[in-house]
Amino acid sequence: MDYNQLFIQRCFELANMAAGKVTPNPRVGAVITYQNKIIGEGFHQYTGGPHAEINAINSLTDKSLLSKSKLYISLEPCNSFGKTPPCVDSILAHKIPEVFISLIDPNPLTMGQSIAKLKTAGVKIKVNILQKKGIKTAAGFFSTYQKGRPYVILKFAQSLNKKIGVADKQFWISNAYTKRLTHKWRSETTAIIIGSGTLAIDNPKLNNRLYFGKSPVKLLLKRHGYVAPNTAALHSEGRTIIICEPEAQTISYPNTTQWRFPFDENLLQKILQNLKNEGLNSLIVEGGARLMNSFIEQNLWDEARVFTGNKMINAANSISAPTILGQLTDTFQIGDNRLEIYKNRTSDELKYG
Repeated sequence: MDYNQLFIQRCFELANMAAGKVTPNPRVGAVITYQNKIIGEGFHQYTGGPHAEINAINSLTDKSLLSKSKLYISLEPCNSFGKTPPCVDSILAHKIPEVFISLIDPNPLTMGQSIAKLKTAGVKIKVNILQKKGIKTAAGFFSTYQKGRPYVILKFAQSLNKKIGVADKQFWISNAYTKRLTHKWRSETTAIIIGSGTLAIDNPKLNNRLYFGKSPVKLLLKRHGYVAPNTAALHSEGRTIIICEPEAQTISYPNTTQWRFPFDENLLQKILQNLKNEGLNSLIVEGGARLMNSFIEQNLWDEARVFTGNKMINAANSISAPTILGQLTDTFQIGDNRLEIYKNRTSDELKYG
């Protein structure tokens, strides 16, 4: 048994418990072992709170064991003062002799500096453990630093003949299980966006109602600015942002703001830049086909999650599903729906070491 991989895997599991709770910071988990047994663990639970390493250290009743223990972390410990002191200093203060790290921090304030500091102090270090799995726990964080934009996920459901719906009519393909899974994804993501067509036909709430955790910030594309008072997204949990043209009508609803951009070839880049500026580092694109195709054509996507139902859509005014030319990474059967997950082969890979 490879204990190093086993304990790093546990770090990932702990990190994922913070999904949607620590943005713009990364999800991080930490484990402390003594004689190959876990004696302490923790994760970064909320923005501004103690980091994973500190929570793991604080979970120990007998801290005298730390000087004989091993620390496992999903991400390199921080090396600078932010809302909390540098974690690397706490590791040194407790004289932890060995540290195992999955990923090097992409933040220039840290990026290898904590590792160098630990090595200089005589701490044994091993890095790059299960990096490909680790990157999934902090994809938005890495994307912000390496790509300068949020991590973008395309999500849609299609029929057996690759149609996503019928024009001017609501058509359900997903089942109760995949709908709940979609809400779980919403709880893990900082923002969600739909186009005006989807808004008009489906009038979705876009919040998380079927899973634990928060709801994403809701982005509605409305060129002319006006959104009817009975729009469901305005009344569901979470902030709403209406994206419109500079000369569009000004509206005023509670917990709602407007972003004004020209609706030109730079629109999506400007939306992503604003999301980054506000610390929103992951985005789900939920519809419609035109909006998703724009993200695909401009190569502004990282992952696609595609449900295929057991129905055919043969209406003359049916809408074709987007074509995903990505690498298929996972397939799951969920009731009568098949879920396929693709990664973008042509977008720059997130670097993890």
